[in-house]
Amino acid sequence: MPSHVHLIISTETASLSDIIRDMKRHTSKQLIKCIQEYSCESRREWLLWMFKRAGKKNANNKDYQFWQQNNHPIELSNYELLNQRLNYLHQNPVEAGFVAEAHEYLYSSGKGLLNIIYAS
Repeated sequence: MPSHVHLIISTETASLSDIIRDMKRHTSKQLIKCIQEYSCESRREWLLWMFKRAGKKNANNKDYQFWQQNNHPIELSNYELLNQRLNYLHQNPVEAGFVAEAHEYLYSSGKGLLNIIYAS
């Protein structure tokens, strides 16, 4: 989705909050760097201005804020819940009107571009 990300993750060693924190830190730094360095991006100045403006509103930031500070975790405690949420993720671009069928969405995990690992 262009405005948000859905993840289904699990871990046996680290806390989920640590994983999300590190993912946000790494991706935000890399994406800001790409925007700064890619001179062909027609919205570059506007994007950097928006991220800098958001960063100034939050004392936790040094310069830019790419991700929102909060997230909406849902514990998937059984296979039925996991399957329901996975179907929701696949249908999200359809419900948003981006595609007619889930498999048409370029970044859909249903296309096989992303590796889905089912843990027992």
